[in-house]
Amino acid sequence: MAKSTGGRDGIAVMPVGEVPELAVKIVATHVAEAFQVPADVLPACELPRESLDARRLQYDAGRILGALERRAFAGYRKVVAVFSVDLFIPIFTHVFGEARQGGRIALVSLARLVRNVDGSVPSPAVGWTRAAKVALHEVGHLFDLPHCQDERCLMHFSGGVDDLDQTPLQFCRYCALILHDALSAPPAVSGRTEPAPDGP
Repeated sequence: MAKSTGGRDGIAVMPVGEVPELAVKIVATHVAEAFQVPADVLPACELPRESLDARRLQYDAGRILGALERRAFAGYRKVVAVFSVDLFIPIFTHVFGEARQGGRIALVSLARLVRNVDGSVPSPAVGWTRAAKVALHEVGHLFDLPHCQDERCLMHFSGGVDDLDQTPLQFCRYCALILHDALSAPPAVSGRTEPAPDGP
């Protein structure tokens, strides 16, 4: 699933709560290929209880990030946590994904990726492709990539699943160069937050 990177720490992909096994494996495969690092699937962990907002019936992405950032995840440079539940941050109705730019943990929610805007259900392949795009976008933020103005780049902001479907599964040349430098640098963590309103 992963390609050797000469001993550089890899990326972990972890289901949180009940998540389809295939979705997690697909995310891990795309992460390994896109970032050229080992990508291991970890055992599932439970949803942090304190992250459920009883009024909104959604899970607070910020609280989940805080809970996961307190875990060690020894041997992994970055961690992608995959959820089936709906995530939000207080200023937005929902998010497909969330990460602190330059941080270590990225979140991906399948909840709205497996539904179309009109409520219909897309083919499984469409849902899994959307999940892969969100995961790569959020890991891009972890490696300090900002949103990109190029609509043909994975780091371009997507306002909804229709926009996401038009986004290719690749980084533009400029973002790819920045990413190459980031992957070559020693691991570092910053605390800047990069919210993703209604999209990755």
